[in-house]
Amino acid sequence: MGDSQPPTPQPAFAEFIALMAMLFATIAFAIDSMLPALPQIAADLTPGDVNRAQLVITSFVLGIGIGSFVAGPLSDAYGRKRVLIGGMALFSLAALLAALAQSLEMLLAARLVMGLGAAGPRIVSMALVRDLHQGRQMARVMSFIMMVFILVPAIAPALGNLLIQAVGWRGQFGSFVVFALLTSLWLGLRQPETLPVAARRPLQVRSLWLAMIEVFSHRNVVIATAVLTLFYGVLFANLSSIQPIFSGTFGRGAGFPYWFFGIALCAGTGSLINARLVVRLGMRQMISAAFAGQALISLLMGVTTLAGLWPDWAYFPAFLVWTTSLFFMGGLTVGNLNAIAMEPLGHIAGMAASMTTALSTVLAVAIAAPIGLAFDGTPVPLAFSVAAMTALGFLLMKAMSGARVAEV
Repeated sequence: MGDSQPPTPQPAFAEFIALMAMLFATIAFAIDSMLPALPQIAADLTPGDVNRAQLVITSFVLGIGIGSFVAGPLSDAYGRKRVLIGGMALFSLAALLAALAQSLEMLLAARLVMGLGAAGPRIVSMALVRDLHQGRQMARVMSFIMMVFILVPAIAPALGNLLIQAVGWRGQFGSFVVFALLTSLWLGLRQPETLPVAARRPLQVRSLWLAMIEVFSHRNVVIATAVLTLFYGVLFANLSSIQPIFSGTFGRGAGFPYWFFGIALCAGTGSLINARLVVRLGMRQMISAAFAGQALISLLMGVTTLAGLWPDWAYFPAFLVWTTSLFFMGGLTVGNLNAIAMEPLGHIAGMAASMTTALSTVLAVAIAAPIGLAFDGTPVPLAFSVAAMTALGFLLMKAMSGARVAEV
């Protein structure tokens, strides 16, 4: 859709929410549908150290973090749609290379490049939303997006499991290409460009440097980015560990996709609750309550498990409830934290989305990788790590009270 054409009408609100959710879901699909494949990947590519297969998740996330540094500035310079579709193309090409990988190292390299491409939909879709909405209204829109988005991670492991049974883990990468193609066609045909040519910022080192300084000159932006880092760290650690815990700790690996489906659906209510309450209560209060509650729940889970207090019949249900609470917390926090970080930076939305997301994602990988590799056959390392990270996040949110937070 050329810049010289007359403006295309914005799609209906429901369609816009669905499209943005599918762009966000590119990442969830590429992560969650791989979870059932980890045992086969480990058996084929790293049989001597099966725990290394978890790096298939964190390498992809690392690619997202690196790509996030450039996706936003590119979209500020060339428009949202071009960068979104370009990112999808790179994502698809890397998925094809991953299907051909003959070693774990080659697979991890391809997954990293997939992440570089996925940074496009991850970052630029958020900038696109900020082009059209701001403040608590943006947080509300993000909550609706997350409500639709949660359906993808809910069904992704089950779908991935079916694909693995039909075409093996290599053939599964073809589904990523199909997903990217369909979403790109939808975007290209229905979503108008939201960044006018007159509002674009050229890719110049000085302008980028000044924009980066501006992003991190805002106290709330810095705090929101730090808290996002902590949440993503425990979330990625959970995603890396959850399949081994289901298989190794509870012997329920065969049913994992279906349990994950239930977890994701239950956790999705967090976004619905946030959409209903955030305008009235404010983003900061919702985030603080979620982090405080999760710190207590995770500490309780860690202590009781370490002490061996769970009877056999209650251990697995307790783990399910705790895991669901972690994903539920995401519905109460991620959209709000992004909205806080983006609120004062609408004029450089792409750069702001890049800097905050890139830093929070790359640093989150540094948190998640050692937690995932510390898996000892029990949820204990994960539970105590989540408790520590969420307690720190709560303290950081309290520090935000010293800034101007009347509107958040």
